[in-house]
Amino acid sequence: MHLSTHTWMRPEPLDSMLKRVSSLGYTSIELAGEPGRYSITETKALLEKYNISCWGSVTIMYGSRDLAAADPAQREATVGYMKSVVDLSVGLGGKIVTVVPCTVGKLHPTASPQEEWKWVVQGVREVALYAAERGIRIALEPLNRFETYLITNISQVMQLIEEANVSNLGVAFDPFHMNIEEPDLIAALRRCGDKLFDFHLGDNNRLSPGDGNLDWPLIIQTLRDIGYKGGLAHEAMPPIDRTPRNGFGAKQLEAEPWDVDEGTLQFLKDHASGVLNEGYYTHLLTRTAETILPLISTS
Repeated sequence: MHLSTHTWMRPEPLDSMLKRVSSLGYTSIELAGEPGRYSITETKALLEKYNISCWGSVTIMYGSRDLAAADPAQREATVGYMKSVVDLSVGLGGKIVTVVPCTVGKLHPTASPQEEWKWVVQGVREVALYAAERGIRIALEPLNRFETYLITNISQVMQLIEEANVSNLGVAFDPFHMNIEEPDLIAALRRCGDKLFDFHLGDNNRLSPGDGNLDWPLIIQTLRDIGYKGGLAHEAMPPIDRTPRNGFGAKQLEAEPWDVDEGTLQFLKDHASGVLNEGYYTHLLTRTAETILPLISTS
């Protein structure tokens, strides 16, 4: 296992991100799935500069991106978007793409359960077959009930994997989400077995590991027990304290106005957050490294 990090939580130049994480002991990134934002040639040069590898990429599901959309053109465009994220991962030497099937923050269905399930199975299968031809594994991520109404636990995602029936489909396990939805977090992790393709790092409160109440030594030992050898991707995204005790958010956030595109900003807001300031963001990454690196040093 190795320490990785997502990049979507703070919009900033990739050079700044890689410089920071390399100094803290991270060895890879799970790149935000925005292919139009990253030149393959320039990104590979930056990765080499900081001796960081690309573990993979993750779909950024905002706006019209939704495999369960009632509009067939919208579903087709979503599949096309996901394929472009696969191409991004391939171009950077990645191993996986984490796929969230539906729009983050969409909490109400727009069609019957039977129709939505059929569309998601079809879309996931098409993306997985495309990825398989390019040597990429697809890790499907269940989210908690407050971020999606479809695919919220391990039993559901395993059913989706079974019905899509493509060998390169597996699970992206985020203990923040599954601590909400699963009665036994460790049992749920064990159920993934060799279908665990990616693992995200966030505590029960979505702070960094060690700043909540999850049992990280037990989690890491369970990952060893089931034979997981991939990336552990930092994804702490804390809510913003907007009360006077936190300077009305000033201790966590960059001063406004924020120079961020509308889609990215909406995605951050959909996570009850905003543009984290550099000091606070570095603190989160540091806490994750302090907690996780000693636990995986012998793996």
